[in-house]
Amino acid sequence: MLHTAIIEGRQQLRGDETLVDVRNPATGEVLAALGWASPSTLVEAIDAAEAAAKAWTQTLAKDRELILLKAAEAVERRRARIVDLLTTETGSTLAKAHWEVAFVINMLRSAAGECRRIFGDTLPSDTPGLMSFAIRQPLGVIAAICPFNFPFLLSVKKVCMALAAGNTVVLKPAEEASLVGLEIGAIFEDAGLPDGVLNIVPGDGEVLGPILTSDPRIKLVSFTGSTAVGRKVAVACARVGKKHILEMGGKSPLVVLNDADLVYAARCATLGIFFHQGQICMASSRLIVEAGVYDRFAEIFTGIATRLTVGDPQDPGTVVGPLIRAEQCKFIAAQIADACAGGARVLCGGTYDGPFFSPTIVADVPTTSRLFREESFGPVVSLIRAEDFDHALALANDTSYGLSAAVITNDLQKAMTFALKAHAGMVHVNGPTAYDEPHVPMGGVGDSGFGGRESGTYNMDEMTELKWITVQLGERPMPI
Repeated sequence: MLHTAIIEGRQQLRGDETLVDVRNPATGEVLAALGWASPSTLVEAIDAAEAAAKAWTQTLAKDRELILLKAAEAVERRRARIVDLLTTETGSTLAKAHWEVAFVINMLRSAAGECRRIFGDTLPSDTPGLMSFAIRQPLGVIAAICPFNFPFLLSVKKVCMALAAGNTVVLKPAEEASLVGLEIGAIFEDAGLPDGVLNIVPGDGEVLGPILTSDPRIKLVSFTGSTAVGRKVAVACARVGKKHILEMGGKSPLVVLNDADLVYAARCATLGIFFHQGQICMASSRLIVEAGVYDRFAEIFTGIATRLTVGDPQDPGTVVGPLIRAEQCKFIAAQIADACAGGARVLCGGTYDGPFFSPTIVADVPTTSRLFREESFGPVVSLIRAEDFDHALALANDTSYGLSAAVITNDLQKAMTFALKAHAGMVHVNGPTAYDEPHVPMGGVGDSGFGGRESGTYNMDEMTELKWITVQLGERPMPI
């Protein structure tokens, strides 16, 4: 079956698209044929979004709210199909796919509530008889550029918040998750979204990205992906004065202190680094453990990791599935080799077969190594010994990233000190670094994020323009 861009609610091969095969990363099986959009197709999508914005920006909150609630119902009905797409196109395990779908249902309902929470302010004035207030208005057309790791969740997050604010959208899904992206169009069609309000354009990011960042009709670019690509997006948007939100990479620390429940800490670490094969920007990729419990924690954590099942993501017993790109395995292996050359030890794993990388724990990782510094995006974690709490905090902050951080401790003083001083946009006490909810301020600092937060009310500020309005009652005295 051939899949193509969705423009004004219709899929149609336009003649200049590049045809590519969509493959299952676990087996290499061809799932479908896909027409990657050409620049002219993307421009057509922007045209459609701009035309639809004239009516959509004027819709009532209750109408947008109803569509988002109906979209949640559509996801419920399509759950089995979406789970199948996530497992076959992106290598998600069944547990991860079901979790992602459930999250999206809650997120759509949460976004529906935001339609009625686009608040302004009344402002005191220094001028007699002057009414002064601020309102928020839709931006117009928003571009959403999305990654492969949580393609359904992260794409819908951008789309639903943009729609709730009264904007139209051009969605560019990840190259490796285009079928999932196109499914989102079918969901919103079921929900009654007018044609042209959401347009979905799969294709090569290097070809389509420069158009999205330069076209003046697009008022905001919302990007989730690697820090390297995010920087390019930022430069391109800055060149033309375009608003942008960047949610990028991470090298998130999970700190385990001497008083921690080590079994619970190891379980947090297991979820934080091995869920979805570690292909999570918030992954607990650096485990910083106080010296007093370092060896015992390593023993417990290694015991858990060696029992995790690696294999077919559609097998209910599988915990670790394939990496979406088999070549990533060589990149990770090179990081491990570099760390070991500096004195690190592989406690378990370190091997791969095709796209399947075994759960890997590397102990005594030097802070100068690539494994400590670079994002791996795979099921590999650095274990680092900390002399005490202050050293652990310093190690946690020894990174250019700043997405998420976590600490496992029963010491409230240390927990709060860590929460306040950790260089991260999100900090979790007694939980894993990988955590999200539909209404929270999701985002990071440093090389992990720029331009605002995603989700809930915090995202609505970015999705709207603030306008100041004054009304003079009577005549105002004029100085000249």
